[in-house]
This record gives sequence, C-alpha cells and structure tokens, in this order.
Amino acid sequence: MNSKSGAAANPSPFILHPSSQRVEVAAAVVFREDGRFLLGQRPEDKVYPGYWEFPGGKIEPAEAPLAALRRELHEELGIEVECAYPWLNRDYDYEHAAVRLRFFRVVKWSGALHGRESQRFAWQSPAAVEVGPLLPANAPILRALTLPPVYAITNAAEIGREEFRRRLERALAGGLRLLQVREKELPEDELRRFVAEVVQLGRARGARVLVNGSVELARHVGADGVHLPAAQLARLEARPPLELVGASCHNATELARATGLGADFAVLGPVLPTPSHPGAPGMGWEKLAALLGDCALPVYALGGMRPSDLETAWRCGAHGISMMRGAWPA
Repeated sequence: MNSKSGAAANPSPFILHPSSQRVEVAAAVVFREDGRFLLGQRPEDKVYPGYWEFPGGKIEPAEAPLAALRRELHEELGIEVECAYPWLNRDYDYEHAAVRLRFFRVVKWSGALHGRESQRFAWQSPAAVEVGPLLPANAPILRALTLPPVYAITNAAEIGREEFRRRLERALAGGLRLLQVREKELPEDELRRFVAEVVQLGRARGARVLVNGSVELARHVGADGVHLPAAQLARLEARPPLELVGASCHNATELARATGLGADFAVLGPVLPTPSHPGAPGMGWEKLAALLGDCALPVYALGGMRPSDLETAWRCGAHGISMMRGAWPA
C-alpha cells in the first residue's frame, strides 16, 4: 500500500524524507475464514500501475487510523470493518512520496466485496503468494504473516524431560507451529540431544524451532533459527545468517536495536507478573500498547501469558503471545 497521489514512477526507493513529512496511510490485511488475505491490483491510472498491494488509503488530518481504515475499505471495497487489530507500522520512501503505513489485521467484516475503482483482487496464502509484482514496501509484511500467533518456550527443566515430550507432542498436534528451546540448566551434550529431538518432533508437524542464544547449536542440529537474549542482541553487529531470528526486548531501545539488526520478530515483557521475575509487577497492557504504537516488528507479548490473553495482546498491537508455563498445561 502506498499513497495514491503523485506522478507515475519507477519502483525505486530513496531515503530522502524525514518522518515529519511522511504521508500517513492506513493499510489493511483483510482475512477470510480460511486464513487467506486480500491483495488488490493498482489501476492503470495510478502510481505503480499493475502492482499488487494491501487495500487502504491516506489518513486525513485529525483522523484516527482505524477510522481512516474503515472509511477507505468502505469506499474502495464496499465492506464494513467489524473487528480490526492494530499491527505493524512501516516507513518507506518511494520516489514520489514517503509513507508511514499503519497496518491493521481485519479479522471480521461484512458486505459484498467489489472494487469500486474497477481494480482486480486476489485472495492469497501467506506461505505462497501467487500474484505480482508487489509494491516493494510489502515484503516484510508478507514475511510477518507467516508467523503464527503463539510462540512457545520449552520448560523441560521444571516439567521433566519425559513429561515435557508428551506435552510437546500434544501441543504440536493441537497446532503449535513456533517454539524456542531454552534450557539453560542442561549440560552441553544433553542440550544438543534435547534440541535435536525437539527439532525432529517439530519438523514432523511443520513447526519451526529456534535455539536460545547459540547460532552454532542451531546450525549443528538443523534448527530454523536463533533467539537472541537482550544482552546478546546488544553485542551483535550483524544479523545471524539463519532463516529466523527472534530477540528478547524489554524497552523501546531494545526494540529499536532488534529492528535495526533485522530480526524477524521480538518478544516484549514481562507484561504481567510471572514466576520467572518474582516480585516484578510487569509493565502492564497499557505500556505494552504504547511501546508498540510505532513498532515495525512483529512482537509477541511475554510474561504471565495464558491462551486467554491472546485477544488482549492483539488489541494492544502485538502479533501474538509468547508462553513458557502457559504453553504446556498438564
């Protein structure tokens, strides 16, 4: 999605515009019940003719982003937004304009979808987008859409290895598709065997597995990526060369660091009180929402989370929730 004004231009981005001069745009990831999302093709009389984009449009002065989204989707698509969650924010400099895209996930809508500007539409799967070309600002958005809403963290040290395996198999059968192996008490050889076992179980179910802190171990066992603790995140000068990189963050500075390093997502917390941080009250939902207000990364709320907290996290702008104890109920 980009601004609709300006002369036709080649798809060349330039870093020219300060944030104060950006055109604010509300963009929608409109979902269907089967999980597919909507892309629209730009008409021939617009900038980037023929390119595919997420529907939306310019936010007017003094207009709230969600109000702009509702108005634009009604005007462009003839649909009414019934439930939408704030999501990612993305700054992008096109040749003709600099934009700040404020993305929402539209999970419930009504009306008969039709292009009021005679544009074409296509329902796409996050794992396999079949139309193109896409506007260049949208590549990270498509990657973020492949991340599931729940990110689990292993807890074998507390549960016990055999019992944890049983609960892991049950969670994978129930749809868990992203998890981090974090077992700091295990000796190196045992940890390697444990991670290899988790990777094998996850792969059989189509789940992706990250290893806490060790790029070497992730590579050795064929894991999908690495999860960086905050201290490690602060030391690194470049993104580890793995498919997936997550990062632990506790404040705006660390979120900015994770974004600059090119992490695929972050966890942010603790949001609520948790046994992992005894005596700490947690930042609370209001502060979480404030920290995510302009965030460009998919962020999982962490700390004291339970499955019932997922919708609250979505309303605060989080991609989902990350759980350790809450991910492995007895």
